[in-house]
Amino acid sequence: MPSNLLIVESPAKAKTLKKYLGKDFEVLASYGHVRDLVPKTGAVDPDNNFAMQYETIARNSKHVDAIAKAAADADHIFLAPDPDREGEAIAWHIAELLKGKRALKGKKMQRVVFYEITQSAVKDAVAHPREISIPLVNAQQARRALDYLVGFNLSPLLWRKIRPGLSAGRVQSPALRLIVERELEIEKFKSQEYWTVHLDSQKSGIPFSAKLFQYQGKKLEQLSIGSQAEYDAIHAKLADAKLPPKVVRVEKKGKQRNPAAPFTTSTLQQEAVRKLGMTSDRTMRTAQSLYEGVDIGGQTIGLITYMRTDSVNLANEAVAEIRDYIRDNFAGDYLPAKQPVYKSKSKNAQEAHEAIRPTSILRTPDSLRAHLNIDQLRLYEMIWKRTLASQMAPARFDTVSVDIRLSSDDTLFRASGQTLVFPGFIGVYMEDVDDAEEEDSAKLPPLAEGDVLTVEKLYGEQHFTQPPPRYSEASLVKTLEEHGIGRPSTYATIISTLQAREYATLDKKRFMPTDVGRVVIKFLNEHFTRYVDYGFTANLEDELDEISEGKRDWIPVLEEFWKGFNKLIGEKKDVDRPGTEVLEEKCPKCGKPLSKRLGKRGSFIGCTGYPECDYTRSLGGDEDAGEARKELGVHPETNQPVLLLRGPYGPYVQLGEVEEGAKAKPKRVSWPKELPLENADLGSALKLLSLPKEVGTHPETGKKVIVNIGRFGPYIGHDGKFKSIPRTDSIFDIGLDRAVELLAQARTGGATVLRSLGEHPGDKAPIEVCSGRYGPYVRHGKINATLPKDVSPEAVTLEEALEMIAAKAAKGGMGKAKKPVAKKSATKTTKEKATAKSKATVKKATAKTVAEKPEVKKTTRTATTKAKTTTTKTATKKVGAKPAAKTPAAKKTTKK
Repeated sequence: MPSNLLIVESPAKAKTLKKYLGKDFEVLASYGHVRDLVPKTGAVDPDNNFAMQYETIARNSKHVDAIAKAAADADHIFLAPDPDREGEAIAWHIAELLKGKRALKGKKMQRVVFYEITQSAVKDAVAHPREISIPLVNAQQARRALDYLVGFNLSPLLWRKIRPGLSAGRVQSPALRLIVERELEIEKFKSQEYWTVHLDSQKSGIPFSAKLFQYQGKKLEQLSIGSQAEYDAIHAKLADAKLPPKVVRVEKKGKQRNPAAPFTTSTLQQEAVRKLGMTSDRTMRTAQSLYEGVDIGGQTIGLITYMRTDSVNLANEAVAEIRDYIRDNFAGDYLPAKQPVYKSKSKNAQEAHEAIRPTSILRTPDSLRAHLNIDQLRLYEMIWKRTLASQMAPARFDTVSVDIRLSSDDTLFRASGQTLVFPGFIGVYMEDVDDAEEEDSAKLPPLAEGDVLTVEKLYGEQHFTQPPPRYSEASLVKTLEEHGIGRPSTYATIISTLQAREYATLDKKRFMPTDVGRVVIKFLNEHFTRYVDYGFTANLEDELDEISEGKRDWIPVLEEFWKGFNKLIGEKKDVDRPGTEVLEEKCPKCGKPLSKRLGKRGSFIGCTGYPECDYTRSLGGDEDAGEARKELGVHPETNQPVLLLRGPYGPYVQLGEVEEGAKAKPKRVSWPKELPLENADLGSALKLLSLPKEVGTHPETGKKVIVNIGRFGPYIGHDGKFKSIPRTDSIFDIGLDRAVELLAQARTGGATVLRSLGEHPGDKAPIEVCSGRYGPYVRHGKINATLPKDVSPEAVTLEEALEMIAAKAAKGGMGKAKKPVAKKSATKTTKEKATAKSKATVKKATAKTVAEKPEVKKTTRTATTKAKTTTTKTATKKVGAKPAAKTPAAKKTTKK
């Protein structure tokens, strides 16, 4: 019988630790929390020093009994739940239960903490146990009591005043307020028109573009040119300039970009949303599995450190290993002389002593490909790259800024560009940014002061300011952290609760408040202002942090909160019920006034005479339809009227009238959502009617590439394939290079490679296990063979795959007929595989080879919530004239 008992939270972790600790240890799992507050009024008693009434969680009672039985036979008990407040509380609850069962008589019980599940870390932790931290336990109890007091007292008030089944939370309500207030900002936003003026020129056959930034000695602001009339006047004057453009200033300088810090919980969730499209909840579940351990060659190994942390520090041993890896696998200048030092942005980064990192940098993503599922592999690769990049040298750029004078009245254009001189960390990893404006990375020809240039094209671009974007999961987590609302372990729960309660929904990966969410926040803002205040919520989090550090007692914190909150609950019992708004409109059925009401499925219009009168209609009725028909002008070539009309799928532009008896319908184009309807004019409509527009010939196929607007928005078309144009790109400005790039994304987006089995003995092309729309399959060139249901992707062998592919080729006759195509595809796949492998293993990179990786092209910068702008170019635009169009970052036409 083992003399030692070690208790952890999860059975997966228990299985791993049992292998590490051997026969002298019994390792059992508590399966999470073992006790919780009794789910009824009085579980927290404010009149009795906030005494908390706990009960064993029913589903875990059998696990508690097993732990108690094992404890009775053990000499030494080690409590090893996770190394945070929740883990400390679980350890304390287990200890309290064992005391109650008298299972600790004559036993030694201690707390064990480790931040990575590796054999050395676990054995070291067991060799250095400590006592349970009562300050950490008190902080968790205080948080639980606060959440209970708010939920059990405020939620019933919402049931009576708004609708049954609603809830309010101490942290979820301020988070919902962020979403609702952003939506109100968007609704109140008034779009403004403005113009920019551009000069296309060239030197030595190298074209470039410059932008007007100073006119007649006055520096231009964003809205300085506010209409086409103002632009036309400036354009006419500049077009009449007597002197040619002349370079009057050239400024060159170097700059560098530093790598991002290693991942915290917050930054991991943000980046997983941006790069991988994973929700916060899915990210944390996947990270948990990597932390608890994966079977690798018969041995279970924890691959990352603990994933709930707000620290950016790395252990000295980890830094030494990473620096050795960089020294062995990269050129010498990729290793900085000194270790980079990062400072945490969090107010309290003490509970977990390290950032999220691989337990060993030597376990490259490529070496683990066969042992991880697709989510695990993608997340691990991102963590591995971010950690490695954080210890690498900065990227270096050469930037140049050129001022060009046109005419003699201090009218200046400016052209800017930058060139990557040394990629540094960018060769491995580049951080993404929400709603970012891309930097200009155009290359300029060699220019010197005094150079006289030619005017190739002088044109303007029409812009409309756009409202701040709705929150994505990433930007919401970032904002919560900036406000100090919640802590690393709570972000995913906050977001999932808002969606589960139907207070907010995700539309195109952006949060929109529901009608219910709006009404709840309106009620809380009016009557419980202090408790949805960002500052108040953040200060309370700070007080909980101070409790965890032993600097503050938890009872006075609860007393101070409860005193004001309980008084307010009593005062608000008789407030008017929100959600009903009487309208100045009569019911068509009975003549009584209509009202706007909140129902189970949102707001609607109903009769105030209910239940005698049951008239209702949806909220977005005819009253919101606006003008159904508007004549914008006459087409200059056809002399037909250009109309703005409304249809079942939204507004659209139509050329000419519908003629009775005619077989052909007039040309129609949907009005893009990014263009404000109030700015609809003939010029914009003519641009839409010019669609579909050919942007060029595809370099690989020789077939034309077009852009157009369909029922579901702007898209690119080529050879029967289509790709939606992102909202950050303007359909009128998109060039051939950007179009080809987006089409390439569409090609590679369908299937995900799960495993690489080896090469085909015939043509040496790779054999891969992929995950597709209809399940897993094996792939060889153009031949895809579905895996039988009894064969798992992880278990299939190369020999089995070859048999499936041969059978499929024989059945479909693809083997010989498609051989040339298969070779081409195989070459491409091999190249992609090699690229992925080079990123994972990072073999002796040089400035040239690393610079060719996709990450190098990204030059994002931090975005703010200032108004964005959507760009439309005038008819004088030279199609495809901008040399910067060859670089995706230079083409961006959305500004903040």
